[in-house]
Amino acid sequence: MSAVATTHTNEVSAQHFEVIPLDAPLGAEIIGLDLGRPLGADDFARVHRAHLDHGLLVFREQRIDPEQQIAFSRRFGTLQIHVLKQFLLSGHPEVFIISNIVENGQPIGLGDAGKFWHSDLSYKEFPSLGSMLLAQELPEEGGDTLFASQQLAYESLSGELRQAIEGKRAAHSYTARYADEVFSGIRRPTLTEAQLAEVKAVVHPVVRSHPETGRKGLFVNENFTTHILDLPEDESRQILAELFAHSARPEFIYRHQWQPHDMLFWDNRALIHLATGCPGHLRRRMHRTTIQGDVPF
Repeated sequence: MSAVATTHTNEVSAQHFEVIPLDAPLGAEIIGLDLGRPLGADDFARVHRAHLDHGLLVFREQRIDPEQQIAFSRRFGTLQIHVLKQFLLSGHPEVFIISNIVENGQPIGLGDAGKFWHSDLSYKEFPSLGSMLLAQELPEEGGDTLFASQQLAYESLSGELRQAIEGKRAAHSYTARYADEVFSGIRRPTLTEAQLAEVKAVVHPVVRSHPETGRKGLFVNENFTTHILDLPEDESRQILAELFAHSARPEFIYRHQWQPHDMLFWDNRALIHLATGCPGHLRRRMHRTTIQGDVPF
C-alpha cells in the first residue's frame, strides 16, 4: 500500500471547499481550496480520497510558490528528480520546468514534453504515484492536455485481448522515443553516461493493480513501452499497437483546457496523458512535481 503522509494535525483550521466531478469519464474540480495554506488532516484526507476516486484533480486559482507546491506534493510521498537536470528550477530541483520558451538560444525547460501518450516515469523501477503541474504562463491558444483512464480501458478490453496479456510483462525505456522528440528544430540534449545509468530499462506488468484501490488498469504506453516479454517480436508489436489504440479511445478521455493558476494532480497509476502542443511563437511554462510510487504489481 502507498504510504501517504498525514503529519499535519487538525489544529490547522479547516477550509471550505467543494469537490465537483467533471462532465467526463474521469476527474474532479476542487473549488475554494487554497494550497498556499496548510491542510489539516481531515481536509487532506478528503483531497486524497477525491484523487483516488477521480484520478485527476483540477485545483483552480492556486497562486502558490515553488516551496508551497513542493510542500503539498510531499504530503503524498517522496519526490522524484528528473534526469534532465538542466531543466530543474534553480534552487528547487524537485520542480521540473516544462516550457517552449527559448532564451539566449537555449530552452529553459522541456519543450516537447508529452507529445506521445504516457504515464510519467513508467520507465523507473518505482514509477510515479502522481504528478502535479502548475500553470505559470499559458498561451492564448492551444496547450490543452488530454487524460485517458487506463482502468476503463482495461475493463472494456475484448476477452481475446485480455487473455493475450494475462500475466504478461513489458519493458519500459526512457530512451525508446527520445530521438523522436524534437521541439522547434531543437533536439533533446544528448544524455551522458551518468544520465543513461539513471534510466536503465525496467520491466512492469502489462496490467497493474492500483496499490490503494485494487482496481486493475493497463500499464503500457506508446512513449516508453518497447516490447512484451516472452512473445515473438511481431506478436508483441501487434498486441501493443492494439493496446495503444484502445487505451486512447474517446470514451476514456478528458481534455483539459488550462485556465490561469490551474494546478492539476493526476494519478499515473491509473491514467495516461498527452500534451496537444501550441503554436511555437506563443509562450507556455509549467512547473511539475512528481511523487514516487510503488513497484507495480
